Amino acid sequence: MGITVDGYQVERLTPQRFDDLIAVLGRSGIGGCWCMYWTMPSSTAWGEGCKGGANASNKREFYDLLATGPPPGLLAYDDQDPVAWCRVMSRSRLPGLANSRYFKTDLDVEGVWSLACFVVRRPYRRKGLTSVLTRAAIEFVREQGGHVLEAYPWDTAEAKADSIVYTGLATTFHRLGFEVVQRRAPHKPMMRLSLS
Repeated sequence: MGITVDGYQVERLTPQRFDDLIAVLGRSGIGGCWCMYWTMPSSTAWGEGCKGGANASNKREFYDLLATGPPPGLLAYDDQDPVAWCRVMSRSRLPGLANSRYFKTDLDVEGVWSLACFVVRRPYRRKGLTSVLTRAAIEFVREQGGHVLEAYPWDTAEAKADSIVYTGLATTFHRLGFEVVQRRAPHKPMMRLSLS
């Protein structure tokens, strides 16, 4: 892929770039999550997989998913320094969404890709990297033949900890042309962008 957005280089995550992902997520993979929450069929299974941090089974499962492909997300670089990550893949490969009280849906999911989470290294936060990665994800999903890109942001004016808004903020997606297609709670819209 290799595109530049607002001065940041964005690349597909490959096995060769796994150490760069660790540089963004940290050695424990953010409490053992390793960006597997939506990949698991239940929060219980995910929680079990978190145990062990750097040695969590979530890490092994994520790497197995990475090794078999296609790439499960994108990394943004400032020069050669990995600074941010987003999980973007076909919604059909994220069973946790189908079981979510907020994001299960009766809408068509054929050809829908999901922007499931974002992680930005502390020195680079509040510099627009969610937008950078989303714009790169739009191109990535088009290349993969996806028709719709879906996001699950927070919609709130209240200040929230960065760890809580790992799915982004609705204002970012509104600016990029996404529209609310479902809202099962005031603060949790499901938003889509048509790529056709």
